Amino acid sequence: MSIGNSPEDDRPSVGRALQQARVGAGLTVEEVSTTTRVRIPIVHAIEQDDFSRCGGDVYTRGHIRTLARAVDLDPEPLITQFDAEHGGRPEPTVPAPLFEAERIRSEPRRPNWTAAMVAAIVAVIGFVGFTLFNGGGKGADGPVSADGTANAEKKPAPAPNTTRPTVKPTVPAPSESAIAGLPKDKVTIKVTARDGQSWVSAKDANGKLLQDGLLKKGESKTFTDKKRIDLVLGNAGAVQLYVNGKEVKRVGDEGSVERLSYTPGDPQAG
Repeated sequence: MSIGNSPEDDRPSVGRALQQARVGAGLTVEEVSTTTRVRIPIVHAIEQDDFSRCGGDVYTRGHIRTLARAVDLDPEPLITQFDAEHGGRPEPTVPAPLFEAERIRSEPRRPNWTAAMVAAIVAVIGFVGFTLFNGGGKGADGPVSADGTANAEKKPAPAPNTTRPTVKPTVPAPSESAIAGLPKDKVTIKVTARDGQSWVSAKDANGKLLQDGLLKKGESKTFTDKKRIDLVLGNAGAVQLYVNGKEVKRVGDEGSVERLSYTPGDPQAG
């Protein structure tokens, strides 16, 4: 007596399911790559269930979602299957120290004028008391009037120091002159991992790989090309991006994977 396979045994793998859906939709790997901006070698690798080129489980899930939507496939069952086959999704509390701690920032302290005034008054009172004490000790040596009393010289007390402490100016954003100094016929991109680490991949207009790796918090990379620069940013919400001297205010959400292209002139994401 033979025992039939369970429905789960007959279920195709994640890569096989994506490949079948792509073929069923009549799309080539090149067309899917152009639509999703996922590189052709990575699309081939995922369809062969090789996720080693994705850069980690977080980016793998993002690629699976992107490819599934491109071929009209529900990504959630595929994500669940991937997690079951690769040790499960990490606990949601694990990334909290990396990202949440960066968002909790104390507001800059304002100068305490009351404390400054109190300190100035205390200093003046101490100075006056010191002056009077020394003046009383030297009164016998000072000029004497006709009635025999010491004629101590009275000095006016100095006025309270009400000068406000100097507040350091904040660092300004790049000026118009700095922006104007950038070459008009080139695209210049500066990527800074401001609020946390981010995976960054950058290519020029000829497809040459300029950067492909992890950018640690606080590190920056600058890329220049005459025609175009294509970016793939992991954890895009932690990135500060300047394109041709102008800051791109919103790059993406925390933990998201963003694919962007820029050319010379005003930054217009592709």
